[in-house]
Amino acid sequence: MRDVLREIGKWYDEGETFGLATVVNTFRSAPRPAGASMAVSGEGEAVGSVSGGCVEGAVYELAQEVMASGSAVVQRYGVSDDDAFAVGLTCGGILDILVEPIGPQTFPLFAEVKASIDRHEPVAIATVIEGPGEVGVRRVIWPDRSEGSLGLDRLDEAVDDDTRGMLAQGTTGIRRYGRHGERRLDELAVFVHSFAPPPRMLVFGAIDFAAAVARVGKFLGYHVTVCDARPVFATPKRFPEADEVVVKWPHKFLTESEGDVDERTVICVLTHDPKFDVPLLEVALRTRAGYVGAMGSRRTHEDRLERLREVGVTEKEIARLRSPIGLDLGARTPEETAVSIAAELIQLRWGGTGQALTDTGGRIHGT
Repeated sequence: MRDVLREIGKWYDEGETFGLATVVNTFRSAPRPAGASMAVSGEGEAVGSVSGGCVEGAVYELAQEVMASGSAVVQRYGVSDDDAFAVGLTCGGILDILVEPIGPQTFPLFAEVKASIDRHEPVAIATVIEGPGEVGVRRVIWPDRSEGSLGLDRLDEAVDDDTRGMLAQGTTGIRRYGRHGERRLDELAVFVHSFAPPPRMLVFGAIDFAAAVARVGKFLGYHVTVCDARPVFATPKRFPEADEVVVKWPHKFLTESEGDVDERTVICVLTHDPKFDVPLLEVALRTRAGYVGAMGSRRTHEDRLERLREVGVTEKEIARLRSPIGLDLGARTPEETAVSIAAELIQLRWGGTGQALTDTGGRIHGT
């Protein structure tokens, strides 16, 4: 929903009811992940995508039906038949899509949800999609409070606990319960759509490569910070895509902001200067950051490792370092290097091989 939030927010503010289609489950080579959304306005305008084009036409019609009926539905779209234009996924995947009417009357908490997302505050929507409960009934959950009900207090309590755990990790997916919230049963399915703050990308070194990395980081949805100790280089004008530009010694800045570093955080060290690199990496490799990469030649890398060992960085900590940074794409320019770094981030996130798809077999998107 985040991708279409601006458009549907306008419709909602105008008092309009619209149809919101959200991918809630995927099987095999599905083109879009759980949480991908498409919305259809009362005037027939469509925004977003749930399948990359395979079933959008059918979802568009279903969204109009849902707006007319006022009732949410879950529809499965599967492998296409011999007619390439039949409703189905020619890629061979399967999608379960929740389509629901959204408006001031049907979802009065939507304005609060949107405000939290806009402020980068964690919030999640838990919606019944299968079982004895009413499909489409929802509960909104923040780290410190909840509103709405799925029908029973015990079910609400169980969903709250699980959802807050998912929200802390920024994960979206389905949880199953008994009708009274029993975790040992699975007759009732609840889709938890988490809206955690964007993951952070910390780019150290105010060089031309950093500008390109900041651009691609923002494109991938990161909250991007560029940091350098040199005020003449670390300026917002040089890094317009960055969310913030900090003038400070990198290791001091990272030490001060370590509490905001989590498993989704990406740290890119592009300075390739020992007086910046070593104290910075000494701190970075001991944080919870999910990715720590450093730019430099093979020779620079070997020299850097020796310096890190000299200051007491352990082999286990050094093993976390991705250096030289990025995948081997033959990159030369700052922009190409940024693409190689982005490719490595995507590979590590989803478990890809990094090989050309034409040289691999099996499913493209995994399970």
